[in-house]
Amino acid sequence: MVLSAMDTWILLRGLTREAAHWGRFADDFRHAWPEAQVVTLDLPGNGPFHARPSPPSVPDMVTACRAELARQGVRPPFRLFAMSLGAMVATEWARSAPEDIGGCVLVNTSFRPFSPFFHRLRPRNYAALLGLALLPRSPGRIERTVWRLTSNAPEPPTAVIDAWVAARARHPVSATNALRQLLAAARYRAPAVAPHPHILLLASQNDRLVNSRCSQAIARGWQCDLALHPQAGHDLPLDDPLWVLEQVQQWLSRVAAAKHR
Repeated sequence: MVLSAMDTWILLRGLTREAAHWGRFADDFRHAWPEAQVVTLDLPGNGPFHARPSPPSVPDMVTACRAELARQGVRPPFRLFAMSLGAMVATEWARSAPEDIGGCVLVNTSFRPFSPFFHRLRPRNYAALLGLALLPRSPGRIERTVWRLTSNAPEPPTAVIDAWVAARARHPVSATNALRQLLAAARYRAPAVAPHPHILLLASQNDRLVNSRCSQAIARGWQCDLALHPQAGHDLPLDDPLWVLEQVQQWLSRVAAAKHR
């Protein structure tokens, strides 16, 4: 399926991460649908907005995202491709401003009320995450720990770690903003019914950070499409970008077919 030139995709990352962390995936996405406009949008407190305070709630993050796109002259409707905390923002966006949204792809996310806290963040990672937040560590060590938590590849490519370290040096996320984002995510409660008729959930069965049962529970509650990857980690677009793009392509074809019935 070829998207029309009028299609706009907004890509949203997760907790404390920025557009640079998409790596090659953002360009792969653009190459897959060259007629579409693809915008990598950062949340306040991350990326070039790292000096701004992170909003205290997910709805406030939606407000900030809409204002930034308006400032850039990027007009709705949008399709949203979002990970983790970004997927919470996408969900609230679809719920609160449905006129903006043409569909959502949500990757390895979790929400109240669908899953318990120990599925939403696996307990075996609590110590590592606290260490990242509280203990002084070199940027390289921090990013290798993030890799270990979010990727299932055997060894991190040096180029990827170097790019992550460079992003951290350019746009350091404060501990305060990291905490504000974590609290916003913890407090967010998703709607019990799907906020949009066109939603695709992608999840990694071997995600070591968030249990894939979370996406399965959302899919049951919302009666929406779900695709499970058998080996990838939490950063699914990093571990298997081709699989992700194939799933999005198949979903778009199903949406188009449903509209013509």
